[in-house]
Amino acid sequence: MHSDTISDFLTRIRNAQRAGHRRVDIPASKIKRAMTKILVDKGYINKYIDIQDGKQGVLRLFLKYDAYGQPVIKEMKRISKPGLRKYSNTESLPKSYNGLGIVIVSTSRGVMTDKEARKLNVGGEVLCSVY
Repeated sequence: MHSDTISDFLTRIRNAQRAGHRRVDIPASKIKRAMTKILVDKGYINKYIDIQDGKQGVLRLFLKYDAYGQPVIKEMKRISKPGLRKYSNTESLPKSYNGLGIVIVSTSRGVMTDKEARKLNVGGEVLCSVY
């Protein structure tokens, strides 16, 4: 079993969207909760509920589609991987699709988008880009 829970998180969302599912359940973790919150705040998914199961919990994400039934999320890419971590300072934070998408960064001040990280002038591990 691979231990890249973030890749797993992104893959589950991608697969659920390809299959046209309305929702997807993902094992919860602190970082995945933070990433989910960002995806909701930025309008990439409708909402989520945090289901407590006495263990790590489950995040139930309600996926968002446009008027034509196309997923709102066009692409999700893992940037930093367990085998090759990618860190960035404020100046070199990548922009997702010329600022149309978001890049999720794990900083010393928590998980946030590239824009928020620039505003707070913090760098960190570049987790993924969403477009």
